Amino acid sequence: MRVVGIEQACRIPTLVGATAILLGLASAQACGVRPAEPQGFAGRVEDKPSRPPVPPSRLPGNVEWSDYEGSDGCEGCHWEITAAWRRSPMHRMTRNLPDAEVRAPFDAAPWRFKSDTVVLERRGQDRFVQVRPAEGPAKEYRVTRVLGGRTREDFVGVDVAGGDREVVLPVSYVFASGTLRYKGYSVMVPERATLRAGPDWSRTCIFCHNTVPEIDRLIGAVAGERPPSYQGEQVDRWMPADRQARVRVTDAGGFARALSREIGRLEASTPAGSSASTGFLERSGATPRSLARAAIEAVRSSFDGAHLVEVGVGCEACHGGARAHALDPRVRPSLTASAPWLNVELPSSDRSDAINRVCARCHQVLFSRYPFTWEGGRRDALAGGSHIASGEARDFLLGACSSKMACTDCHDPHAGDPPGGLRAMETSSANPRCTRCHSDLADAGRLRAHSHHDPGGPGRSCIACHMPRKNMGLDGTLTRYHRIGSPTDAARVLGDRPLECALCHVDRTVRALADSMQRWWPVRYPSERLEELYGSLDANVMRATLERGKPHEKVVAIAVLAERGVRDAAPRIARELLSEYPLVREWAHRALTSLTGRCNVDLAADDETIAAQARASCAAGSALPTRPNQTGVRSEEDPED
Repeated sequence: MRVVGIEQACRIPTLVGATAILLGLASAQACGVRPAEPQGFAGRVEDKPSRPPVPPSRLPGNVEWSDYEGSDGCEGCHWEITAAWRRSPMHRMTRNLPDAEVRAPFDAAPWRFKSDTVVLERRGQDRFVQVRPAEGPAKEYRVTRVLGGRTREDFVGVDVAGGDREVVLPVSYVFASGTLRYKGYSVMVPERATLRAGPDWSRTCIFCHNTVPEIDRLIGAVAGERPPSYQGEQVDRWMPADRQARVRVTDAGGFARALSREIGRLEASTPAGSSASTGFLERSGATPRSLARAAIEAVRSSFDGAHLVEVGVGCEACHGGARAHALDPRVRPSLTASAPWLNVELPSSDRSDAINRVCARCHQVLFSRYPFTWEGGRRDALAGGSHIASGEARDFLLGACSSKMACTDCHDPHAGDPPGGLRAMETSSANPRCTRCHSDLADAGRLRAHSHHDPGGPGRSCIACHMPRKNMGLDGTLTRYHRIGSPTDAARVLGDRPLECALCHVDRTVRALADSMQRWWPVRYPSERLEELYGSLDANVMRATLERGKPHEKVVAIAVLAERGVRDAAPRIARELLSEYPLVREWAHRALTSLTGRCNVDLAADDETIAAQARASCAAGSALPTRPNQTGVRSEEDPED
């Protein structure tokens, strides 16, 4: 069921000024909605000063800080949506301590990583993380924020020895296992030897986990090719030319003044004062591109928690600055960036494209410096689809249906997705979402002829083939790949392992699956390329992928073989307990536990200990290598997720 959009809500204008509080209740009743609940919305602006009134007749834009109202301003009319939103995991992406709910056990029990130790402890209302390295002095951090809440919790804190830098702490609490792990190991970063705190929170996590003025992201689109790296990058950098939005500054002076206001706001709380904003005003001959690149540097150095519109993902993180709408509901908010000095043209005029790009503000991530993507792509070139969660919206924009279908057709952005609803999507009951465009396939007979599968069988849903389960979910299960396409696409067959048909047909050989595809559909695949990928046309697809694949491809084989109970694959899976990527080790550990009933291996131990424990408890025999597999590309500067 589609969520009621903001455009369907009350449109009765409210008065502004001193009487606004009194008239809020009357306005809500006039709209036929329930009055706002007494408590404020859970996401609060940090140090939010008052804004001057804006006449309701004027639409000033939706990207500058002054264009934002905060979710409290949405609650009066949209109380049902905001009530659900309060409880959603996405809204709770950042929670400030000491008041936030925390699931991780701060019980002072030591957790060991290699030769180092971490202790999570609570003292009164405060929580602390102590990092005790085997060599060198210990450090203690007071936790200031908790990040996440759907599958795990991460932590941000300040060094109690001095300083106010909020850094990402080196441990996560994983809900599925009820255990701690190294923070960066939720993505494909190489093995680490010691524990260390990560970078500043304000340089890595703050934009996607909170509500920020869109102008601070927008500068990434104006900055031209290869802008300075920062967390506000626009998704178009990772899109082919025909699918990129066109962002143009139509008034360079207006853009410079807007940047001056924003940079001045950021630097007002820093010892440097507002020198950068003054510099923007003086650059009368500067181009929008040069202004944007300079602004990126200013945002990188100055933006922190005091500059948020709202802690957590609030209404305007997706809907854009809506202050004008809050003052006069007749002023319609826009999902696309708008300002008097700006013009944005999307590749498609369909509203779904605008919605999908809102989601892709954050769900675009090609995590870490792991070099490989799907379709045989590479992160440092024209990248293919992402192999892990949090890149779904960008993957969807790359696919075949993004101009006519929105993320919100399947996902409820306001309340989260209950597991039952997502499971229902995997049945034929969800097919009408596809057949509203592909109407010829609404007939069961035509669907059978198209898919060569029984419409009443396991392959009955459209997404079974067109959105295969081959991405690494944050909860340790495979999730669906959101780049909608066909398992017969040449880029997938010849660029990737495994053949996607093998995700269900685990027992089939390369030859059997390729012959079936070439017999049923007008496609041809060079046998030489298939032999290069799998070693032989007579090889079992999944076993050959496990033997010869890239690390993310091996994870798919590991998970599928475990799901199907292929016990004799355990010795080969056990080799991945020493993969250079700890995330692959985790998938191997879960698979071995499922296949053999036990795998008493401490993945936080050193490699020698892991190998010895695996030989003793995971039916590994002599399959383990004496050193980790070296299949990827290491970097000393791999960022955490």
